[in-house]
Amino acid sequence: MVFSPIARGELGAIVTSLEMTRRPPLRALPASELRLERWQSPSAETYRTLYRRIGEPWLWFSRLALHDTDLLHIIHDPAVRIWAVLDRRGIEVGILELDFRQAGQCEIAFFGLVPELTGKGHGKWLMAMALQMGWAEVGVQRMWVHTCTLDGPHALAFYQRSGFIAYERQLETFPDPRLNGLIPRDAAPHIPLID
Repeated sequence: MVFSPIARGELGAIVTSLEMTRRPPLRALPASELRLERWQSPSAETYRTLYRRIGEPWLWFSRLALHDTDLLHIIHDPAVRIWAVLDRRGIEVGILELDFRQAGQCEIAFFGLVPELTGKGHGKWLMAMALQMGWAEVGVQRMWVHTCTLDGPHALAFYQRSGFIAYERQLETFPDPRLNGLIPRDAAPHIPLID
């Protein structure tokens, strides 16, 4: 067994990419009190606010590190479709972002619910919606997603139960976003902060 040190101030994660190359059989949509609302052209601030609420516990930072112009270039692209997940009161509690910029492919770029909703079955509903919308796009032959060891502990198994097959594993290292101010220092206490 070989251990590879990670530089101080950095984090390491094993990233697993998964794919689905056939449309899954139609199933009844799981029940949920949640609904989706399409975001046509969200502001950078609106997008990042929801992104933080969902991803901060898992140290999602990629969209926080982008300049507004670069973020808007992505999220306003007509081939990138974003939905906010709303609860009964109309409060945004999740996100679904499908990226169709590669011909014949749909990447589930971001998929998540606020921490209070995890483990309550809402993810099954959201995945059913993602698969339904992804495969409905003309010409899609492959859907894919990636997760990493910093995500929720059940994320990888959830994607596999949803029908995705792992095809690649990579080691990713990056500066800890809690040390450069993108995310508060007290976020993700289950991942030790070493500075």
